[in-house]
Amino acid sequence: MTDHKVVSQAEWQALRADLLQREKEHTRAGDELARQRQELPWVAVEKDYRFDTDEGPRALAELFDGRSQLLVYHFMFGPSYQAGCPVNSSMADGMDGLLPHLHARDVTLLLVSSAPLAKLQAYKQRMGWHIPWVSAAGTDFNLDYGGSYPPEATGGLDEAALPPIVAQNAKATGTDIPGYLSEAPAMSAFILANGTIYQTYTTTWRGVEFMMPYYPILDRAPKGRDEGDAWQRWIRRHDEYPA
Repeated sequence: MTDHKVVSQAEWQALRADLLQREKEHTRAGDELARQRQELPWVAVEKDYRFDTDEGPRALAELFDGRSQLLVYHFMFGPSYQAGCPVNSSMADGMDGLLPHLHARDVTLLLVSSAPLAKLQAYKQRMGWHIPWVSAAGTDFNLDYGGSYPPEATGGLDEAALPPIVAQNAKATGTDIPGYLSEAPAMSAFILANGTIYQTYTTTWRGVEFMMPYYPILDRAPKGRDEGDAWQRWIRRHDEYPA
């Protein structure tokens, strides 16, 4: 016996029609936000960032890989990490299959982290990913675009006041809490126009939830995200879930 409200098919259909109206309003509001996002003014990138990649050192312009648009996910893998953040890893799982479709729309998608390239390569091999992943070690790129924080920003933290997911993920990445929080989930967008690179958009924290495709799917399941107070604590690397 369920304690959830149960109604007739006719009653359900009427309630569903009312909800559908609100869903369509939400969709139209999202379309308008997308339009406003694309109308944001651009900012010229003035620094000469250099990255370590599988093909050797590369400038930011070279990361576009011949396309005019570049989306960068600032993957949480800091210098003190021994493995990538499990939540960020769950996001990267869904990116490989998107690449051909994004490339068809003149968009390059890649990951960037501040850990040394060798660590990223080893972890990428473990996860079985093909998405390009570059290291910004030794540069200000992640600091400048919200993917990392300077050491003083994580000093003096009240660790007891932090969500439990922080300590869990710090342990899972092989670092301490200040080391874990030296990195942040962020996404940056750039365009290459007439030889100049411009920043067009950046978002962070819950703003990157659009890159977590399991959440909108779970939002339509009967129990929803079913996280309660255990926000994101269920998320594991794909090779760590119980059989």
